[in-house]
Amino acid sequence: MDSKRGNIVNFASFRKTRREEEKRAVKKRKEENAAANRVKFGRSGAQKKRAKLEEERRRRELEGKQIQPSGTDTPDGKDGD
Repeated sequence: MDSKRGNIVNFASFRKTRREEEKRAVKKRKEENAAANRVKFGRSGAQKKRAKLEEERRRRELEGKQIQPSGTDTPDGKDGD
């Protein structure tokens, strides 16, 4: 077998190339699956931002409605008596 005719096979190179191709294929499948899951289960950026702002508004509203304990009517913690 003459190497000038291309009959010699480098199995180490073949294995490395095959392994890299398999890794690329697995990565591509995972990315496609992730993209499908984002479409199926995900929320858009605008939806996430709206939910965050709504939660912040609810929290502020709730804090504004809390009743202060009787001993802390003034900022320094002393009663006005």
